[in-house]
Amino acid sequence: MAKKRVKAVSFDAMVKFFMLTYDIPSRKDLQKILTKVENLEILIKNCGEKSGRLSVRNDNRSVITAYETVLKVIKSYDQGANFEEIQAKTGFEEKKIRNLIFRLNKLGKIKRKARGIYIAI
Repeated sequence: MAKKRVKAVSFDAMVKFFMLTYDIPSRKDLQKILTKVENLEILIKNCGEKSGRLSVRNDNRSVITAYETVLKVIKSYDQGANFEEIQAKTGFEEKKIRNLIFRLNKLGKIKRKARGIYIAI
């Protein structure tokens, strides 16, 4: 019986195999990470120079968070706001409003008057 001839593996193929198998980053991977880090450093330098924390500000006005928006809408209704009213005023998606209402209720900022009606505390 004749032995089968095995095809020789190139050195480049062997190196690529080990890099993929052992998750070794390549030069391109490191370069991508370095550019992202540089962009973050520039962003931190530009945004956080005056204050100690990062904040996004437009025209010296702070950005209102989604929690504050939903809480403000609920406060504007004396008898309590239902889900549809909150969604109409804020324009947020259903899932986002449900999560915000759950979190505000857990924090004690609002309470449920009845099913689907919320009152600010």
